[in-house]
Amino acid sequence: MSTVPDQLRYRDSHEWVDPTQEISPVGITDHAQAELTDVVFVDLPKLGPVTASQQVCVVESVKAASDIYSPVSGEIVEVNEALNAEPGLINTDPYGAGWIFKIKIAQADEAASLMDAAAYKAHIG
Repeated sequence: MSTVPDQLRYRDSHEWVDPTQEISPVGITDHAQAELTDVVFVDLPKLGPVTASQQVCVVESVKAASDIYSPVSGEIVEVNEALNAEPGLINTDPYGAGWIFKIKIAQADEAASLMDAAAYKAHIG
């Protein structure tokens, strides 16, 4: 069973964001990393403004390449450079060291339209 932290909000495409933080890390869920299997490369996003649902980067695994979308509008202010050397952090710690980018959230209420943990659990079955 996948881990789904209660404080996060989720997109149906399996990205997560922490709406309690003004500058939140963003990554993919435990369920998504398990489906992808071994992540071998992350094409990190560029810094700067993004809109909710905008495709910002790509994660490649031994099985597939997957587009990553911004869960909320804001500004990407940092990327996880550690993933260049160790992309498998996404597999081993998807909600911690495996974050992909940090976003300064433009509108805090925008995250409210995303799934909460219960809805995401139902979404992934």
